[in-house]
Amino acid sequence: MPRGNFLVVEKPSSKEEKSPRHDDKRLMVIESEFAGELRILGRDGNTLSPTIRDAWDSGNLNNMSKNQPAQATGAHISIIGHVTLEELRRYLDRTEMGNGFANRHLFACVKRSKCLPEGGSIDEVDFAPMRRKLQAAIDFARKQKRLSWDAEARKRWHAVYPDLSAARPGLLGAVIARAEAQVVRLATIYALLDCSAQIRTEHLEAALALWKFCQDSARYIFGESLGDPLGNEILRKLREIEPRGMTRTDIRDHFKRHKTTEDIERSLRLLRDMQLARSQTEETEGRPTERWFAYYGRDKSDESALLSIR
Repeated sequence: MPRGNFLVVEKPSSKEEKSPRHDDKRLMVIESEFAGELRILGRDGNTLSPTIRDAWDSGNLNNMSKNQPAQATGAHISIIGHVTLEELRRYLDRTEMGNGFANRHLFACVKRSKCLPEGGSIDEVDFAPMRRKLQAAIDFARKQKRLSWDAEARKRWHAVYPDLSAARPGLLGAVIARAEAQVVRLATIYALLDCSAQIRTEHLEAALALWKFCQDSARYIFGESLGDPLGNEILRKLREIEPRGMTRTDIRDHFKRHKTTEDIERSLRLLRDMQLARSQTEETEGRPTERWFAYYGRDKSDESALLSIR
């Protein structure tokens, strides 16, 4: 696991020795240099990525090394990582974006809200009221076995679920593919913080608002990563020559007619589905011509934003 607190694990039981059990299976990892962990993912034989994915799915972890096999059951792991935009794009490769590692995280683009040369005066803030509320929420949550939806929240959930669970194209679609699961988890947290045994509409709406921010952040980070080199090049050229656009003949000529009609069609369809390009039909003296234009360009004015991965 990344650097941070330790998670107590259990040795697999044997006939000679019964495995010790531990009630507290919680671990929070705060990683100020998350790029280091992303680089580790690319090493041959490294198991960090599947371990984190298993932790998100079930909390049942196994280390089957020959000398010291170990396992943890019912673990609850949270990771807060900080990484710059440039590092994230460099080290989070397509494999990890596509295999489910990325979509088990929430991406949040953040930057400082003020300039404090002397660090502010946090020691003067009274955190006692917040600590009391948080402790009350923790005590309440420990007694709960199961949360349910109230009637209004269930109705709202049924309304938003189709859009949350809909498949989306490209690498961005892979990064936000667990939208419905993430929203449920967030809504559950909001309900428990409110000391409520039911997820109410306000908890769900808060979760949806946070998810929208994370989804918009992911779109800002990965929105132009199509997972399709041909589509990326077509988009680059469309933006380069806008606003006049390109016909299909222009696109074929750009690739010196080395790309098949089927490949170009697939890439153009992907650009349209991701709302990165549009087409319009133009009448000519002969057959109508289809011309393509780029739109929804990403604002590159703030490339230095710091990202928090939660």
